[in-house]
Amino acid sequence: MVLHGYWRSSASYRVRIALALKGLDYDARSWDLRHGAQFGADFMALNPLSSVPVLQTDQGPLTQSMAIMEWLETEVPDPTLLSADPMTAARIRAAAQIIASDVHPLNNLSVLKRLRGMGHDEADLRDWMQHWMGRGLAAFQTMLPDSGDFCFGDRPSLADICLIPQLYNARRWALDLAPLQRLVAIETACLAHPAFRAAHPDNQTDAFEETPT
Repeated sequence: MVLHGYWRSSASYRVRIALALKGLDYDARSWDLRHGAQFGADFMALNPLSSVPVLQTDQGPLTQSMAIMEWLETEVPDPTLLSADPMTAARIRAAAQIIASDVHPLNNLSVLKRLRGMGHDEADLRDWMQHWMGRGLAAFQTMLPDSGDFCFGDRPSLADICLIPQLYNARRWALDLAPLQRLVAIETACLAHPAFRAAHPDNQTDAFEETPT
């Protein structure tokens, strides 16, 4: 398999975590989103929407991080990213979708570029990012049980996979995490896990220092 992504892309980060948790080997190809590599003909042949990640499989390319992870769960069910209990599995999916469907689409690079193009300054962008991330993460936190090292118990799930990249982004935009101490504790547990460490943006070969964009 080949994972087409970008080191700081939240969606790419999710899939890297999932692949690592499943113990799957893959080749990585980086596309520099800041300089528009995703709009070239080579990448658009993989994904006409020009977004990462794309997972190339022997059955063809897959797009959208949530769909990719559902496919991985079907193909390699052990260890599971969900739960054998249907209600718990549904709650894990619901928490994950708060990040993937409600928060992340408002915080991605294309939205920021559009806001800048409409004349908004960096203070406006920071307020925008902090508002939507803070609102979504607060809701996420209320959905979690009070016990367990991870979001739903003592092992990481799809909810943790979606949470950790969003917290990485929240820290970049200086979101006040004081009201989110349950999430901060989960983050500590996750970042001690080998799969999460391997997937961390700073440990990718295309990582480099830059200011928030």
